[in-house]
Amino acid sequence: MRRNIIPCFALLFLSVVSLLSSSTLAALAQQDQPAGHGYRLISAHRNHKSGDLLTAELRLIRQSSYEFDIEKLRFIASFETKDRLRIRITDADQPRWEVPPEVIPRQTPPNEASRGATKSRVLSPAGSDLVFTITNSFPFAFAVTRRSSGEVLFSTEGHSLVFKDRYLEISSSLPGEKANLYGLGEHTKSSFRLVPDEKLTLWNADIAAMNPNVNLYGSHPFYMDVRSPTGAAHGVLLLNSNGMDVLYSGSLITYKVIGGILDFYFFAGPTPVAVMDQYTKLIGRPAPMPYWSFGFHQCRYGYKNYSELVEVATGYEEAEIPLSVMWTDIDYMDGYKDFTLDPVNFPDDKMRNFVQRLHENGQKYVVIVDPGISVNTTYATFQRGMKDQVFIKWNGTNYLGAVWPGPVYYPDFLNPATSEFWSQEISIFRRTLRFDGLWIDMNELSNFITSPPLTYLDDPPYKINNGGVQRPIGSNTVPASALHFGGQTEYDVHNLYGFLESKATHDALMRDTGKRPFVLSRSTFVGSGKYTAHWSGDNAATWEDLAYSIPSILNSGLFGIPMVGADICGFNGNTTEELCNRWIQLGAFYPFARDHSDKNSIRQELYLWKSVTESAKNVLGLRYRLLPYYYTLMYKAHQKGTPIARPLFFSFPEDPNTYGISTQFLVGEALLVSPVLKQGATSVEAYFPKGRWFNLFNLFHTVETTYGKKVTLQAPNDTINVHARGGNILVLQERLDVTLEEERLFGILVVLDEEGAARGEVFLDDGEVVKMGGKKSEWALIRFTCEVKDGKVKLKSQVVNGSYATEKMLVNNVVFLGLRKSNSGAVTYDLKQKKSGRKSFEGNASYKSAEKFGLAQVNDISQPIGENFELQLSM
Repeated sequence: MRRNIIPCFALLFLSVVSLLSSSTLAALAQQDQPAGHGYRLISAHRNHKSGDLLTAELRLIRQSSYEFDIEKLRFIASFETKDRLRIRITDADQPRWEVPPEVIPRQTPPNEASRGATKSRVLSPAGSDLVFTITNSFPFAFAVTRRSSGEVLFSTEGHSLVFKDRYLEISSSLPGEKANLYGLGEHTKSSFRLVPDEKLTLWNADIAAMNPNVNLYGSHPFYMDVRSPTGAAHGVLLLNSNGMDVLYSGSLITYKVIGGILDFYFFAGPTPVAVMDQYTKLIGRPAPMPYWSFGFHQCRYGYKNYSELVEVATGYEEAEIPLSVMWTDIDYMDGYKDFTLDPVNFPDDKMRNFVQRLHENGQKYVVIVDPGISVNTTYATFQRGMKDQVFIKWNGTNYLGAVWPGPVYYPDFLNPATSEFWSQEISIFRRTLRFDGLWIDMNELSNFITSPPLTYLDDPPYKINNGGVQRPIGSNTVPASALHFGGQTEYDVHNLYGFLESKATHDALMRDTGKRPFVLSRSTFVGSGKYTAHWSGDNAATWEDLAYSIPSILNSGLFGIPMVGADICGFNGNTTEELCNRWIQLGAFYPFARDHSDKNSIRQELYLWKSVTESAKNVLGLRYRLLPYYYTLMYKAHQKGTPIARPLFFSFPEDPNTYGISTQFLVGEALLVSPVLKQGATSVEAYFPKGRWFNLFNLFHTVETTYGKKVTLQAPNDTINVHARGGNILVLQERLDVTLEEERLFGILVVLDEEGAARGEVFLDDGEVVKMGGKKSEWALIRFTCEVKDGKVKLKSQVVNGSYATEKMLVNNVVFLGLRKSNSGAVTYDLKQKKSGRKSFEGNASYKSAEKFGLAQVNDISQPIGENFELQLSM
């Protein structure tokens, strides 16, 4: 949503506080000098029986002259699976804050090796490609290496471990010429690959996404390292919710953390896809999204009344631009109070009629809620919240902040009672307005005031680079000294707030609707994808922000949140016809496609400019045809964590030319999107990895390369280049909406590779059943293979799970791309339906050829998709 303006007096106050709280530790740490002398190894033992656990005792070498160092540390290295190594370092004598296991479920770490343990410094169970070693260096250090190649993945040798109460530091050397790091967000960046000499701050803040290279709404201390030139990939997670700076120089990575413990997880890979599988197995698989959420969405902060909503929905209908979901920002609320309707501009009866009309048209409706609850004794939600005692505390009472409705209290989602309260409020509001999804915003937490320091927690000795200027951590948020349920402090819990609200909202919607929930959250943390979708936040209507959107959506996929997009045409500032045109051409292929703008900008609905209207109809027409493919990718993401929009190196890790690409992306394995990102450009330089690539807007425009090459593509104002990769089979729907009726018509696009082969699959269900791929009667998965042999092209289907009712879901036509040229142009087909007594149909297929390849199309076959069949072409 919107970014508040900090008053000048507040900035002056914050500057004074920052100056007064400087310390020797802060000065040394900020100058990248070691803040401690490290630890020595006292003992190390490996569990002899299992061979997957090593424990060690560490003692401080000597105290530093500033800030007390913890004297004794417990070090535990354990293989939780053959592909996942955990290294946990914490105070041996006193418990410390760490992410609660109820928040991210995980294995309970053992305290020590079992009896019969042997002295050892090496841990590497059979079957694992990871080797853990305590090195022989002094001070204490450890290394993680890859068994198959001997390559060092992480090594602290030569760098002191620092472990104080409110400052932890650990460093690892990296092979600068080989390491390619991605992740460690959330930040707006021009490059998806991390650039050396960066300081990456993780502290959730309401800072607009149009500000590059500063901490934003989410914290994800996870990175993937793809090593050149082999493409071997591994992942590293520091599971810690406290604020931190991560310094990356290219040959060194240093974590500077202001609390908690050091709890590292190493994921062996060795492919990027395998890393995502291993990572999301730990943090939680991405939540399945309802089918309708893959349609096009329209929103604006500043729709003044009910009539404007009707006008917009009608505008899209008359322009024949597909629109699946209407949204409303805080404008609909009565005095900006959650779970209310403005009785004058958005009256109950008018809004109910509007939503009913949307539903009758097969469309959906989503509204926004903010976490701050207006302090108003006549406000029912506030009354119930006070009764249930669900608010964050500070200085002996409920913490009083300020957001859009004025003074607010913030629900404490660490309190189990708050989830029940939140669920009840959502349910009560849905009795008034039957919205279909919820948008949760401002949940970093955002605060229009900054409270004065109360305790030492408000002024930590190390100043993380909050806002890029070392803003105090309490700036425009809840103070670090505030208290949550169980006595936990905001200092520790802060980065979890959006995650916890997402979980509560997800569970509440699921309970109230009985359907698969749709939640969109601005603030995220490790594991948020298990409950919510995400968007990149308050971007700007600039060409730079258009380009930034690609690294942003790729990073979100890397963080386990595959349902992601950016505000199409830009949120802040006035867009232009050309920019909006190019943005919908790109945004139509985001996993989450929504046009959204600020009330102080011009209107930017897609039907307002002729050129934008034509582009929108063109690209959204393809988007809607591709919805079964996007939805199947959602199923794969839910099963294995694989992103929907992904970098090129996910499919081509052996090609180092793909490592630095931030201006193109893949949708799944099959589609390559190469947008125009510069004003006035009518061509684009695109990189094509090895293989055959067919332009989906002109099937006879192809690129073929043996090793990968750059190609200049023509891209006039009405054109975006989207190519299908040879070797894939895509199932397409014929309708340009998200209605999933019993009767569905499909087409199949077979894109042959150099060997004359292709494969693909489609996942089908009713689009909103809670558990995706749950009961066998509720879904179907059909796999397709195609091969060319002896002049015949044979397409086969195999129903992997077909008990879902698919009798009325028919394949109507099949297109084969990449056929060898036929001199006669005569192509016949033979269709065998295996389930229904091997009935056979014969006929002629239409055939066309271009310079290199031929295209054949079989029409009107009415083949049930849930029935095994074989379609053979004879050239």
